[in-house]
Amino acid sequence: MRSLAIAVATWFGAGYAPVAPGTAGALAGLAIAWLMHQYLGAGPLVFGLMGVIVFFPGVWAARETAIAVGKKDPGLVVVDEVMGTWITLAGASTLNWKSWLMAFALFRIFDIWKPAPVRQLEKLPGGWGIMADDAMAGVYGALIMAGMGCFNLY
Repeated sequence: MRSLAIAVATWFGAGYAPVAPGTAGALAGLAIAWLMHQYLGAGPLVFGLMGVIVFFPGVWAARETAIAVGKKDPGLVVVDEVMGTWITLAGASTLNWKSWLMAFALFRIFDIWKPAPVRQLEKLPGGWGIMADDAMAGVYGALIMAGMGCFNLY
């Protein structure tokens, strides 16, 4: 089970990127969403649901991986970035190259900046803290996406 947890937590290897694994995880999430949009017609609602669905397995996988490597929030855990990117995409009013780019940028900004309560959620124990802060960063990104969409800014 631990190897399954590590596979999920690293998003099947994206977390092993030698530079900026969090960015690699967010890009992996974006790529999956784009493929699902192109080939299955998935839209913002589906991406939001995907983010919610991956949250609880992500808590488990992140906790198990953190224990295995002996770190509170190891950089190789990127399932949280995948989830946060999907949640951010849930706020898009339309999907075009600008909205994909905006969702990626907004999520990464909030994930790195960690405005309240993102930073406070990061302090939750185990996998909860690893996942919850990125979920909230995704919510912030989705809110900005929705607001910008109201004014056709992308």
